[in-house]
Amino acid sequence: MTKPKVLIADKLSPQAIDVFKQKGVDVDVKTGLTPEELLKIIGEYDGLAVRSATKAIAAVLEAGKKLKVVGRAGIGVDNVDIPAATAAGIVVMNTPFGNSVTTAEHSISLMMSLARQIPQANASTHAGKWEKNGFMGVEIAGKTLGLIGCGNIGSIVADRAQGLKMKVIVSDPFLTKERAEALHVEKVELEDLLKRADFISLHTPLTDGTRNILNKDSIAKCKKGVRIVNCARGGLVNEVDLKAAMESGQVAGAAFDVFEEEPAKTNILFGMPNFIATPHLGASTTEAQENVAVQVAEQMADYLITGAITNALNIPSMSAEDASKLKPYLELATQLGGFAGQLTENGLKQVKIEYEGKAGMLNTKPLTAVALKGLLAPLVEGVNMVNAPVIAKERGIDVSATSHDRTGDYQTLIRITVVTEKRTRTVAGTLFGDKPRIVEVNGIKLEAGLGKYTLYVNNDDKPGFIGALGTVLGKAKINIANFHLGRNDAGGEAIALVNVDQQVSADILAEIGKLASVKQAKLLTF
Repeated sequence: MTKPKVLIADKLSPQAIDVFKQKGVDVDVKTGLTPEELLKIIGEYDGLAVRSATKAIAAVLEAGKKLKVVGRAGIGVDNVDIPAATAAGIVVMNTPFGNSVTTAEHSISLMMSLARQIPQANASTHAGKWEKNGFMGVEIAGKTLGLIGCGNIGSIVADRAQGLKMKVIVSDPFLTKERAEALHVEKVELEDLLKRADFISLHTPLTDGTRNILNKDSIAKCKKGVRIVNCARGGLVNEVDLKAAMESGQVAGAAFDVFEEEPAKTNILFGMPNFIATPHLGASTTEAQENVAVQVAEQMADYLITGAITNALNIPSMSAEDASKLKPYLELATQLGGFAGQLTENGLKQVKIEYEGKAGMLNTKPLTAVALKGLLAPLVEGVNMVNAPVIAKERGIDVSATSHDRTGDYQTLIRITVVTEKRTRTVAGTLFGDKPRIVEVNGIKLEAGLGKYTLYVNNDDKPGFIGALGTVLGKAKINIANFHLGRNDAGGEAIALVNVDQQVSADILAEIGKLASVKQAKLLTF
């Protein structure tokens, strides 16, 4: 079996190379590539590992015909075209926790430097001025720190600030009451935070909703003399409005590690006596760089070798433990989707996936993704578990998934209902041990394992059908491996699933279709 191959296109810790090799992944290190050079070679690789310099744009992703995963050693993925990656079926991963402590510590460092004007005092002292009375600071003990955003980094900042005897209030729509209590912080609305905070530190992604979250209007609502720290993303604070607020005294000072345009060789805030700037150093510690490099290598290798998905931005994550636990269910979901998809001959309108019993207690998002892949693969070229949900949405297919821990006839069950322009079809399956079994088709009970070639026949339950079908297959020298039959009522509708050892030609299928009681005959492949 050929080993997967990864390109490291930006400078990473050498430990990343060791991780890839230890896990059975070949790796090339080629840093400083021009876009043209990257385009020429990306087709050779299954994975691309980057930091922030290399731009994984749509053209690169399209040229990466073998590419399965792009890993960003760090948090921000501005340099990766995620929609293009998703459309191409490429998993995009980042390492949101590898530099969390480092970035949180930098935020605290800037806040303390801001409170005591340490950089300005340092420069003055180096210049021989000894301005002992020129840098009157403020204590942070007893002050209120307002955090805009309280995810992984924000929560570490909260913990450190409390150790410094600060009161912490948080504005974050995703922070639950229980999580706020566990962090010992007070959850408030943004307007309340602006009015009460002595210091404000930003820890939120840059989105349409958070861009310029601190601007002329919101800064005007702040306590006079507030101090602002931003180690999150450039663009969260309107830099023009902040400059005016610092000049007026509304803002006593600000400390930024990130800017709207980077690298920030010039900026409207540079040179202001009450402004501290660092060149995006939030993740710049030896420990953080080793952490993110090792983590991205582990994540990418695990995905390429075992299928485990960690910290993915365009597909549900699935731990190595999940991957092992879900493996038979993933096979079952794929078979059920493929079964329904191969029988679908009209435009899809709706897909409903139900998980019952043990299946309902699992991480079902990856199962839904692979079921959609199986369903759409016979109908759409290039579909996989990454882009299947996007393709379904683009085609206006209504997809829903529900989980129930109740059990019926089986301890675990997955049922897919497909609604097309002309009919509704259902198929359900379970696991016998770890082996997938079809147990229901269109409400008709049967138990069948699917082979590489499975003949599906929908017929009226009339005497002589089995013999007639066997005769046609026998004449064509097609060997029957297993024969599974189910019906709703005597003389009613029946379904046969026949595992055969060879392909069944279109001519033979047409002959089966002409048998008196047959409604539909189709060869399914798995």
